[in-house]
Amino acid sequence: MIITRSPLRISLGGGGTDLPSYYEKHGGFLVAAAIDKYVYITQHRTFQEEIIVKYSKLERVSAVEQIEHPIVREALKLTGTTDPHLELASMADIPSGTGLGSSGSFTTALLKCLHASRKAILSPADLAKQACEIELGRLGEPIGKQDQYISAIGGITAFTFHPDGRVEYRPCAISEETLFNLEDNLLLFFTGYSRSASAILKEQDDKSKGDDRGTLDHLHLTKQLGHDSLAALEGGKLEEFARLMDVHWRRKRSQVTAVSNPRIDEWYEHAMHHGALGGKLIGAGGGGFLMFYAGDKRRLREAMSGLGLQEVRFRFDFEGAKVVAQS
Repeated sequence: MIITRSPLRISLGGGGTDLPSYYEKHGGFLVAAAIDKYVYITQHRTFQEEIIVKYSKLERVSAVEQIEHPIVREALKLTGTTDPHLELASMADIPSGTGLGSSGSFTTALLKCLHASRKAILSPADLAKQACEIELGRLGEPIGKQDQYISAIGGITAFTFHPDGRVEYRPCAISEETLFNLEDNLLLFFTGYSRSASAILKEQDDKSKGDDRGTLDHLHLTKQLGHDSLAALEGGKLEEFARLMDVHWRRKRSQVTAVSNPRIDEWYEHAMHHGALGGKLIGAGGGGFLMFYAGDKRRLREAMSGLGLQEVRFRFDFEGAKVVAQS
């Protein structure tokens, strides 16, 4: 049996500039952080000659080509896995569709597991590259690359997406005191909504491909805010980082029609009047998690709890995708 895990993520600045429709023309930049909430994949050898895949559905097939789950099917093809005695199962700490990059985490954890079974060792960058090949290349999803890369690499990381497809990354140079303060004061609250990131990102992707001026101006600003957020984090200026999140969220909300709704807007403004210094909806938008940097944690927690929103506490993950058990 092999068990792997890959972390989910939060975006700290520049999210959305990792879509090929934007970075292939203008270059992209963002800062992301892996958190200690994971997608797990287990692989086991079956006695009978069949392939079993367990996720929200159960599949029993005799050949890879018959698998309905597109990521599982393409991952098996990419790694050349043809063993007919195969059982794969997935679990996650947080449901999919909540803005924390679960699809990218699922793909990297699955690839990590399949390579481990073949005793193949891939660098985190190569693992992320293969995950992007599956989701963006083979399946044609209108998504970006940050989820695959941050889940494979871990940490709090700055990414540069070059027009030729190259991805450069480096760990953010954040002091220990700033790191502790960031971890203690970033709070996540579940809105109760889940949504398809692909559906929301397709609007931005289509407009970016069509050189829509409003969309491009928004993404140019988003990229600059990513650079500014990195400077604030590395300079220990967390109140400035919070302000930049608020600027980004308000601009994004005005540019992308499906990114918010009246209830989310009401919750956001309530938080801003009760202890939050800045925040945003994590991921493409439309639901998932609201994230705030708190000036007064206790007041903010009481305010959001009073609205019925559940907090999910987290720490940062600095390991990335890894094998947690093998026998």
